[in-house]
Amino acid sequence: MNLDRYRDFVRETERKYINVNPIQRGGVLTPEARKALLEFGDGYSVCDFCEGLLHEIEKPPIRQFHEDLAEFLGMDLVRITAGARYAKEAVMSALCGEGDVIVADSLAHYTTFIAAEKVGAMVREVPNTGHPEYRVKVDEYARVIDEVEEERGDPPALALLTHVDSEYGNLADAERFVKICRKKGVPALLNCAYTMGRMDLSNLSPKPDFMVGSGHKGMAACAPCGVLAMRGEWEEVVLRGSSLRGDVSGREWPHKEVEMLGCTVMGAPIVTMMASFPHVVERVRRWEEEVEKTRWFVKEMERIEGVRQLGERPKRHDLVKFETPGFQEVANNHPKRGYFLYKELKKRGIIGIQPGQTETIKASVYGLTDEQVEHVVRAFHEIAEEHGLEVS
Repeated sequence: MNLDRYRDFVRETERKYINVNPIQRGGVLTPEARKALLEFGDGYSVCDFCEGLLHEIEKPPIRQFHEDLAEFLGMDLVRITAGARYAKEAVMSALCGEGDVIVADSLAHYTTFIAAEKVGAMVREVPNTGHPEYRVKVDEYARVIDEVEEERGDPPALALLTHVDSEYGNLADAERFVKICRKKGVPALLNCAYTMGRMDLSNLSPKPDFMVGSGHKGMAACAPCGVLAMRGEWEEVVLRGSSLRGDVSGREWPHKEVEMLGCTVMGAPIVTMMASFPHVVERVRRWEEEVEKTRWFVKEMERIEGVRQLGERPKRHDLVKFETPGFQEVANNHPKRGYFLYKELKKRGIIGIQPGQTETIKASVYGLTDEQVEHVVRAFHEIAEEHGLEVS
């Protein structure tokens, strides 16, 4: 057994390279979070003054953070989870039983389906418009909900909408979705993994019953952490305390929340989210600047022969997917095959494009300076021209 392999990990990504990976841009730690990470990296580091419930710890100010985060999101209460997927699973576990139906959009993250499977539920999908925009037809939720009720005699147990999908970066109409769910009497869950911490969600009206987000995707926190926010009426359902009692010991844990398995996320994930929180609150005010930057990036990328942005137009989110047939043609005749683009970009100080992929690529310039975005564009243009692709 060679234990040396575990001792000296080095990751120079954010120090040495411009990272355009969409899954990572919103999770880059702030300087304050990096400091907190060092201070609270030890296991159970936040539990020095715990009296039984992690979310009520006063020092560090975890209890106050839960209140401030709920206010920031315009919701009644929150819990920190080990990721958006666990937040979804907690809701499904509390609301759904074996054989129940969940209605979800056809661009939903795979974890929506896995979480549903875990609780024994089935998923009925709401279609999208297909190539090239792939817009989710939010009005179709009404039809699918009605179909489920006609077939089964009961409405779906839950409806879920992915606010921005992870494939094309389309921004769905959350308010229209919630209005449909209210009218149909179906609880509404909004998956904000790619919007929480980027966009101001506090003004959504009406509010969804549940909102989930990702700390490590969008709130400048280290993994694994997510957010479950909800309206107060669901507290006793989703955050119910344990009713079990030991049959020999007689012990009981009525203050421990079942869906949170007694305690939520501890240590480095939550303190990095807390340390980055002032920065996140400030940066959502600059969201329109990020959108404009993304649209400029798309315009410049589409100057390359064959490059075409997929998803809705104009862009309303930083995650962008491109068709890149020209780069695919180069890869077909290149000794490094599909890895040529990744290697060419890395030589120019850019990473984050999936190694080996050239037929389509995904990228984000969220949080980058104008100079950095210009460098990224210039690099793509240079690579294209060096391999015989025209740049208009």
